[in-house]
Amino acid sequence: MEAARHQRAITFLRRHWQLYVLLVLPIAYFLVFKYGPMYGVTIAFKDYNMFEGINASPWSGFDTFKEIFGMREFYVAFRNTLMLNFLDLAFSFPAPIILALMLNELRHAWYKKLSQTILYLPHFISWVIVGGIVYQVFATKTGIVNTVLMNVGMEPIPWLSDKMYWVVTYIATGVWHSAGWGTIIYLAAMTGINKELYEAAEVDGAGRWTKIRYVTLPGIQSTIVVLLILKLGELVQIGFERPYVLGNVSVSEFSEVLSTFVYKMGLQSAQYSLATGVGFFQAVVGLIFILSANYIAKKTTDQGII
Repeated sequence: MEAARHQRAITFLRRHWQLYVLLVLPIAYFLVFKYGPMYGVTIAFKDYNMFEGINASPWSGFDTFKEIFGMREFYVAFRNTLMLNFLDLAFSFPAPIILALMLNELRHAWYKKLSQTILYLPHFISWVIVGGIVYQVFATKTGIVNTVLMNVGMEPIPWLSDKMYWVVTYIATGVWHSAGWGTIIYLAAMTGINKELYEAAEVDGAGRWTKIRYVTLPGIQSTIVVLLILKLGELVQIGFERPYVLGNVSVSEFSEVLSTFVYKMGLQSAQYSLATGVGFFQAVVGLIFILSANYIAKKTTDQGII
């Protein structure tokens, strides 16, 4: 039995060796650029000295983490990271689903393609440029929005200098930047739904909203669950560019997140052990979140990523 199975495996390898050759470069990429740098995590457990190197630096045990957990700035950055990511999850996650449902209902192909192109173009604009656009539009005295408000006799709104308004601006900008691109995934999932289900629903007298509820949404449920699990795993991970570009001193109490905290500790203050420790903490907590979300999804919907 084992010999026959081994022979089938060898025959399969000989027949499809090209597929395995194609995998060499992706595997090499992950080994060199993903798994290789993991060795640097040991810096979090050492009193790292850049002149002595990782191996020669003395071990410090968990002293780095004791110092991190004793810093008020860390807890502020951790709170802000969770808050901004949770708000992003609440608003940015359903936005592409809603847009995809709307685009899927359009009957004119040219209008559908035009709308989709306009919606996902912001994804290709870097956050540095987006930050410049945001300041031009929402600046308190010179921004387009406040200029219009003052011209009609209203008071300007401190979109970028008041903490609460800044959070609204931050989340709205994120929705505008990412929602259109996310619709591509859901539209692709919708193309896999059996058209006969829509025809059967029409025969039963189902309207447009009924078909969306009982045909379209169940058809993309697995895609929604997988993307939600991945999103939950990123609750303690946050990009550097967006909060750094949109943030300022006036709103630092809300704009200071773990990525900017790591930047200040590692690059500005040269406290590499602290910066690595925070990054390791994010990775561990993110892994716990994603495994927990996957477990809950498997129990409730029988769908998950692993």
